[in-house]
Amino acid sequence: MLLDPDESHLVLVDYQQRLMPAIHDGASVLANAVRLARVAALLEVPCWATEQNPAGLGPTDPALAPLAAQVLPKTAFSAAGVLLPRLRPPARAAQGGNARSLPKHLRQPPREQAPPAPERGTILLAGCEAHVCLLQTALELLEEELEVWVVTDACGSRTERNRDAAFDRLAGAGCELVTTEMVAFEWLRDCEHPQFREVLTLVK
Repeated sequence: MLLDPDESHLVLVDYQQRLMPAIHDGASVLANAVRLARVAALLEVPCWATEQNPAGLGPTDPALAPLAAQVLPKTAFSAAGVLLPRLRPPARAAQGGNARSLPKHLRQPPREQAPPAPERGTILLAGCEAHVCLLQTALELLEEELEVWVVTDACGSRTERNRDAAFDRLAGAGCELVTTEMVAFEWLRDCEHPQFREVLTLVK
């Protein structure tokens, strides 16, 4: 099973200014998150960012914030609650009443319904800390029957042990573990893709 950009969302969890200096190999983790977000923009994959308690941990890193469609603040460690309304198309409102019960002069001809918004059921997750906010977000999204892929080289924790324990648990729960380059080239699929050269410049 390969990733498809038309079925994907990218979610960037808590790359915040006061947190990133404490993250093991934080500069590399952030650089990969920026690459992911730029590739997503080129391939029209929706990108969301979250912030855990921004009053305490500060805003999203300025290299990343402009690349997200929206930055979503939260206090819960899992970001699922703020993400789910954006990851799924809105439910159709129920049609009220029976048109035949109206007087003839008030009846409207039936309107063609717009096609439903396509559902993107594949969630690419990256972020910090891997063993807390990212882990809890991934597990709750899995419970919602979404397909969750975790981009390991764009994830971090303050210690390697916590990060690696998170990856073990995520894999055991059913997440696919991938890297930034795996995502980029699976989204492209073909060196004749019109965005190939721009994406290649970003990942190499």
